[in-house]
Amino acid sequence: MSPRFPITRAQALERWQEFLPQASRYSTQRNHVTLDHANVSRLSPVLRTRVILEDEIVSQTLANHSLDAAEKWLQEVCWRRYWKGWLEMRPQIWRHYRQVLQQRRDQLDVQQKERLKALESGQTKVGIMNHFVQELLNTGYLHNHARMWLASYWIHAERLPWELGADFFFRHLLDADPASNTLSWRWIAGLQTRGKIYLVRRANLEKYCAPELLEDSSGLVMLEDGQIKPWESEENLNAARQPLPSWDQLPADLPARYGIWLHPDDLCLEVGELSQLRPCSIAAFTSHYIYSRYQLGTHRIRHLQTVLDDAVQRACRHYETTGSLEDTPDIALAITRWATTEKLEAIIAYAPFVGPVADALPRMKELLKGSNCPLYLIRRRSDQNILPMAQAGFFPFWENLKTQLSDRS
Repeated sequence: MSPRFPITRAQALERWQEFLPQASRYSTQRNHVTLDHANVSRLSPVLRTRVILEDEIVSQTLANHSLDAAEKWLQEVCWRRYWKGWLEMRPQIWRHYRQVLQQRRDQLDVQQKERLKALESGQTKVGIMNHFVQELLNTGYLHNHARMWLASYWIHAERLPWELGADFFFRHLLDADPASNTLSWRWIAGLQTRGKIYLVRRANLEKYCAPELLEDSSGLVMLEDGQIKPWESEENLNAARQPLPSWDQLPADLPARYGIWLHPDDLCLEVGELSQLRPCSIAAFTSHYIYSRYQLGTHRIRHLQTVLDDAVQRACRHYETTGSLEDTPDIALAITRWATTEKLEAIIAYAPFVGPVADALPRMKELLKGSNCPLYLIRRRSDQNILPMAQAGFFPFWENLKTQLSDRS
């Protein structure tokens, strides 16, 4: 039996094989929130870091189920890539959210600060919301429905800025993803799709929560129809689409000595475009300075360190070379030092997505340029195909992708 939340690739593959027979029943079970979360795959943390690939999940699903039977499950897997593509073409959304975060916190009045403190510690007037907060703090996980309910309660009932809620999730969720997390909170708030918001309802909680989750029914009356008024944002951020960034191509003749850099946006080197390379060294880096900067929770930090360590070990076995996982206050300097120590003539990596890793790239490239060691950032071919489809809403994106999947099923 696999762990409740797999971390290593071996655990992820085992968990996936356990869940695969359920993929065709996912549409009828997925919304029901239980204590053990047996109705969902619980693969999101390893999909977030690509310990296991979306492409692997989709391919094996279609080999075992018809597209029609497993459509809802496949949609769920592909939502993450849709959000990534959408944000890749609108990186200003991520930058603005991070820039205004402290400002939103500083603007809170005394009562709002008290409500924020109560929410973040699971001490609100609504028992089920307290349960969700405690589950998040204790496990690093929440069912998708619980995330929606808690986010809606945060914004529309407690009247607190969505940015602070998105940050709270980002600090604690094992699967915290800059695109999925940021854009989902914007959707709940009514910013992602203008005129559409998500309001938590008592009836919805009672329909989908297992009875034991509602044993503490305190505060549910606050969530009855008509009790919550939608929060209205004054945000007028330009979300105009930009061209996707250009991605590097591997040079026809790689130098004799090159290394591969592993980072948490893609930790499966043994499958895909880089699997046939022969690097002389592998490196990954953690940084307690960055963890502190983002105020990441203990479970999140431990998870990141474990998946990186597993990825380095797997990569070393696959490439039959040496590798290291180093904790450093400055990842850009550490990569430059690694290049110098190993006498590297180039470094190759899968291109990170919009988020903390990509934010560090400009300085990293500048330092490596001074060391005469270019950094090649490669996109997986499926990403090159799928990300540009995220032009507007999810369902046009899905219909486009579904046409391609139909040809494979």
